[in-house]
Amino acid sequence: MTTYETYPVEVAGVRRELRLFQIKPGVRIAILNILGDTEFVEAVSKELAARLLPLKADVLVTAEAKAIPLAHSLSLHLDNMPYVVLRKSYKPYMGDALQSETLSITTGEPQTLYLDEKDRALVNGKRVVILDDVISTGSTLQGMRLILGKAGANVVAEAAIFTEGDRAAWSNIIALGHLPVWIDG
Repeated sequence: MTTYETYPVEVAGVRRELRLFQIKPGVRIAILNILGDTEFVEAVSKELAARLLPLKADVLVTAEAKAIPLAHSLSLHLDNMPYVVLRKSYKPYMGDALQSETLSITTGEPQTLYLDEKDRALVNGKRVVILDDVISTGSTLQGMRLILGKAGANVVAEAAIFTEGDRAAWSNIIALGHLPVWIDG
C-alpha cells in the first residue's frame, strides 16, 4: 500500500487526515473529500447550521459534486431548507438553463456551471446561501455568484467547511476552518 503525506484537521469535533496533493509543480493542497463520510458531514452540517440560522436564508446553492452531501445534510439541519445543485454539464431536461464558467483548482480545467430552468424560480428574489466544501481560488464561488445574479437571487452569505490559501481574501466567508497551501522550494 502506498503511503501519502497528510495534513491533520479537526473540525466540529471530528479529526481527519487530509492527503496532500500536488496541483502544479511545487504547489500542494490538502484534499477534502466528504463523499461517503457521514460522520464528518453530519458534524460540520450541525456547526454550519448554527452559524447560518440567524441569516434567515430561503435556499442553499452548491456546485456539483463533492459538496452535495453537505448541502443535503445542512438542509435537514435548517428545517428542510431547499437546496439547488448547479450542474457541471447540461442535460436537455434542464430547459432554459443559465450558465457561467469557472476554473477548478483541483482539475486545472475550465468548467461550466448550469442552473436548471426549474430551479430559477426557486432562487429568484430569494435569500440564498452559496455553499461549498472548500473555497480556494474563488473561481467556483464567482461562477455561482454570476448565475445567481442572472437568476435574480439575493446572496446573503457564502459558506464552506474550509477556506484555503490567502486568508485575507476569505474574511467574509462563513467557514469552520482554514487550510494552508504548501509551496515547495
